Amino acid sequence: MKGWVDKVVSSICIAIVGSMTVLVTYQVVARYAFNSPSAVSEVLSRYLFIWLILFGSAYVFGLREHMAITYVRNKLSEKKQILLEMFTELVTAVFACSIMIVGGFNGMQRQMWQLDSALQIPMGVIYAAIPISGVIILYYFLYNEYSLVRRYQCADNFKDQ
Repeated sequence: MKGWVDKVVSSICIAIVGSMTVLVTYQVVARYAFNSPSAVSEVLSRYLFIWLILFGSAYVFGLREHMAITYVRNKLSEKKQILLEMFTELVTAVFACSIMIVGGFNGMQRQMWQLDSALQIPMGVIYAAIPISGVIILYYFLYNEYSLVRRYQCADNFKDQ
């Protein structure tokens, strides 16, 4: 299941980067070659960039390749390192649930009536990236936490032998 989620999220990020490349190239050509800048491509590329940041950060969290300051963690025993990682994952999950999913969903619902001036789509559609990426982060939290529990149990087993 995780492999499938990874593939979907990475494909979305790749599609967003490709779309942004086309939009920004069009914007530059329209501005300098035709002296007629496109407001739609500028606004759409800005919104896509926000979606890319949110989905990309969820993807990196799932791969466990996010930035970390490991100086203190590396001084701990293996079991304490795992417990610290579990706590860090839990803090991230609490943030994803409370701020991104609940808060993001409420913000998205409140903005559904307001239209973007350039694209004429509800602003709530644009804000939908926040709760969606929060759900992805929550899924990755559950997967990572399960893996960490198994690592913790294995650390116990190896210590006993």
